Amino acid sequence: MAGVSYESASCIYPGTPPVRAVDSLDLSVPDGEFLVLVGPSGSGKSTALRMLAGLEDVCEGAIRIDDNDVSQLAPKDRDIAMVFQNYALYPHMTVAQNMGFALKIQRIPKDEIRSKVEDAAAMLDLTRYLDRRPKALSGGQRQRVAMGRAIVRNPSVFLMDEPLSNLDAKLRVETRANISDLQRRLGTTTIYVTHDQIEAMTMGTRVAVLRDGTLQQCAPPRHLYDRPANTFVAGFIGSPAMNLYTSTLTPTGTDIAGHTIALSREQLATAAENNVTDIVVGLRPEALRIVAPEQGGIPLVVELSEELGSDSYVYGRVEHRGGAHRTVVRTHSDIRPTIGETIHITPTHPDTAHIFDAATGQRIEVAHEPVAHGALA
Repeated sequence: MAGVSYESASCIYPGTPPVRAVDSLDLSVPDGEFLVLVGPSGSGKSTALRMLAGLEDVCEGAIRIDDNDVSQLAPKDRDIAMVFQNYALYPHMTVAQNMGFALKIQRIPKDEIRSKVEDAAAMLDLTRYLDRRPKALSGGQRQRVAMGRAIVRNPSVFLMDEPLSNLDAKLRVETRANISDLQRRLGTTTIYVTHDQIEAMTMGTRVAVLRDGTLQQCAPPRHLYDRPANTFVAGFIGSPAMNLYTSTLTPTGTDIAGHTIALSREQLATAAENNVTDIVVGLRPEALRIVAPEQGGIPLVVELSEELGSDSYVYGRVEHRGGAHRTVVRTHSDIRPTIGETIHITPTHPDTAHIFDAATGQRIEVAHEPVAHGALA
C-alpha cells in the first residue's frame, strides 16, 4: 500500500501556444484513500491519471508513490494496476487466463497464479465464469473481470479511468456500490476518474474537481456541496446545478429580479472587509420554494416540469438584469405548475444563499459558516 502525491506536476502538449493539459497540479492522496477526479470533458482528469500510470509525460514537477519519485519510471516499474473504460480484455482468453495474464508474464508459478485468480474470482462473484471467454459475458461481468485482473497483481495503487461509462444506468448504480465496497475491503489507494459528478459524490472519500487542467477544489463530497470554492464548482457539483445570479450588495442583502434576498450579517461583513460590492448569488434547487404571488418572491416563467416520484423539478426562466436566467426549483410532486405560467419563488431559509466575488468567482468565505440547508443531490 502507498500514498500518492502530485507536486506541481504538469503535462504540456507542444503547439502554438503549448497546451497545458495539466497545469501545476498539487494533490496528495493518503494511503488507502479513494480519491475521485471529476470535471467536464477536456478538464485534464484522464491526463492526470495517465501521468501517474506513466502513459503521459510529466513535463514539470514530480509524481511520487510512497515518497518515491516515479516521474521517469516505466509504467511496469510503478506498481500500479489500471482499469480502463473499454476493459481491454483478450477475446481469445478465458476469464481465468485474462485475470492471470499479468502474473504469467512475470513468471509467477502456475499454482500461485491459480490461487490468486480463484481468490479474486470469489471476491467478485466470478468463480462460475472462469472458463468462459469475454464474448459470453455481460458488460457488468466484463467490468468485474477487468477489476479482477487488477486485484490479482496486489498493486500499491489502483487507477480507474471511467470504468462504468459503458454500462446501463441501473448496472452503473449497482457496480459503483460494488467497487466502493471492494476498495474498503482491500484498503488499496485508489484514484478514479469520471465525468459523472453523481458518481463522484457517491464513491469518493474526497473529490478533486478539475477545470482546464487546473485543480479547483479537493474536499469530501459533503463539503464540496455545501461550501463550493468558486462559481465553477458551485455550478458543476449538484444535479441539477446551483442557480447563479450576478447582483449587487445592498445594506441588507441583494436583489434578484426585484426581490430582496436577505444575507447574514457575517456574509455582509466579510464582503465589506474584502471591498466586494458585485457578487454572484448561488441558490440550490432544494433551497427554493414556491410561494403565493401576494407573498412577493422572484417571478419565474415555467418552461418544464419534471416529475421524479415524490419530488419534481420545475425549470423556468427568471428575468434579471436584462437577461433570462435558467432556474430550477425542487418541489413536491403534488405541485404541478403549467408551462408558460408565472410562479413566485423564494429561499427556504436565510442561510441557503451562497455568495461569490463576481470579479474573481471565488467564494466569500465566512468564519463558522453554517452548513447550507438541503439534501445532497
